[in-house]
Amino acid sequence: MEFAGGGRLEVRITPSDVGKRVSVRRVAEIVGARPVFTDAVGLLTSWNEGVLIITRRNGETVHIPERSLVAGKVVPDRPARPRRLAPPAATAHELQELASRGWPALETERLGDWLLRASEGFTRRANSVLPLGDPGLPPDTAIRRVRDWYGERGLVPYVQVATGTTDSDERLDDGLARDGWTAEAHTLVYTGPVAPVADGPGAERVTLSRAPDAGWLARYHRTGELAEAAVRVLTGGPSVWFATVPGDETGPAAIGRCVVDGRWAQFGAVEVDPRRRRSGLATAVLAALAGKALDEGATGGYLQVEEENEGARALYERMGFTAHHGYHYRRAPQGGTR
Repeated sequence: MEFAGGGRLEVRITPSDVGKRVSVRRVAEIVGARPVFTDAVGLLTSWNEGVLIITRRNGETVHIPERSLVAGKVVPDRPARPRRLAPPAATAHELQELASRGWPALETERLGDWLLRASEGFTRRANSVLPLGDPGLPPDTAIRRVRDWYGERGLVPYVQVATGTTDSDERLDDGLARDGWTAEAHTLVYTGPVAPVADGPGAERVTLSRAPDAGWLARYHRTGELAEAAVRVLTGGPSVWFATVPGDETGPAAIGRCVVDGRWAQFGAVEVDPRRRRSGLATAVLAALAGKALDEGATGGYLQVEEENEGARALYERMGFTAHHGYHYRRAPQGGTR
């Protein structure tokens, strides 16, 4: 509660405080001739015709009749969170393991240090081999096993290959290239401290939830005919949050997703209505998700962005993210897609 019991209650806010963060107490109902009070804290976004509107940090709005107020005051914003100058140390393979847990395949099988993943064809990441060391078999035998495993599931074999670090997979990549496996979807992994992202503007416009609704999925627009498998992958992970900026009848103005896994937070699935781009919505989505990640103990964040997406890379770099390593997929030469 924002108001201590026993103290004098005063309404110390006026319409001139619109735009400030406030705390108010009001009479919600009368029970047995006694008033029942409730509190609200948030941004005072309107005070017109005897009604106050307060917008909470999760985007919820509270309409309060002026006549029901018994106390109110302007309160300072939350103090700035302690900032880490750098995210926790991690190798490429460690981040790949984190990313795999944050985007969990519906079916997995170990082949030595390799992880075979399948999810009915929803995304390459959840339908590819994650090679994190020795498969425990000669290379040619391991690759035959990979081909058979994905062939049994009606899927094209893919291998996710890390590049640019000491634990990268260049030798495997060279061998796959010689055998005719095609390189696709060249991607950069960015890392950075979470706190500066959480300090970005606009988080109060964002609603957070534990599961995506129909509007969120429609804005994501990658599920196609695999909606059931997509939802199972999207909602998997240690601690998953979905962000939505309300829009209009066509769907949300913006969305995003975050998975908190210990000291790390994975950010992704950031989509903005094309009509609303360059209006700060992506920053707001990431700020809200980062705030939740901080609350759950994460200090470092990471995200994946395709190399040619220069606009997204510039945005993330302004937020304090830097390139950690790259990866791409090698696609088996027989071709065909599911």
